[in-house]
Amino acid sequence: MMQTQDTNTEMVVIGGSAGSLQVILEMIKNLNENLQFPIVLVLHRKAHSANILQTLLQQFIAAEVIEIDDKSEIENGKLYIVPADYHLLFENKKMMSLDSSEKMNYSRPSIDVTFRSAAEVFGKKLVGILLSGANADGVEGLYYIKKNEGRVWIQDPETAEVNFMPRQAVEEINYDKIVRPENLADSINQL
Repeated sequence: MMQTQDTNTEMVVIGGSAGSLQVILEMIKNLNENLQFPIVLVLHRKAHSANILQTLLQQFIAAEVIEIDDKSEIENGKLYIVPADYHLLFENKKMMSLDSSEKMNYSRPSIDVTFRSAAEVFGKKLVGILLSGANADGVEGLYYIKKNEGRVWIQDPETAEVNFMPRQAVEEINYDKIVRPENLADSINQL
C-alpha cells in the first residue's frame, strides 16, 4: 500500500556531527523519489576539507543534491547541503542565505542557527531531526522548533556512533519521535 504524504510538512532539516554520515547515507538510499518538500543537511565538517560530500551523496539518491550558495532558492524534492564554514539562514519559505558570523558551539555551520531560523520561517510545517554528534549543538535549536510548534525527531542515542548530541536532546527537549537509523527514511517518506 502506498503511503500518503502529510501535506503539513514544508521543510525537513537534519543536523548531525560525528557519526552522522553513515546514518545519512543509509537514509538517502531509501527515500522516496517524489518527496513534496526539501531536505536540508547541516553537518559539522572541517572548513577547508575537500568538497566531496555532494558527489558522495548524489551517488545514492535520485533527487538532486545541491550545496547551498548564498541566496539559493528552495525547491521541493531536492536535498541541500550547508557548505563548510557558513551558517545557513532561511530568509523566507523560498530563499536561503549564508552567513559567516562567529562559530556557535565551536561550529560553523551551527545546527542551532539553522534550526532556529527554520523554526521562525516554517513554524509547525517544519520537522527538525538531530543525529549523532559530540557536542551540544542542535539542542537549543530543537527547543525553538518545538516552541514554534514544529516537530522534533531525535536519533535514538543507543544507536548513535557518538551519542552526546542526541542524549542531550532527549534529556532536555520535549520531542515527538525517537528514530532509529534503519527507520529514518520510512519516517520521512510518510511525512
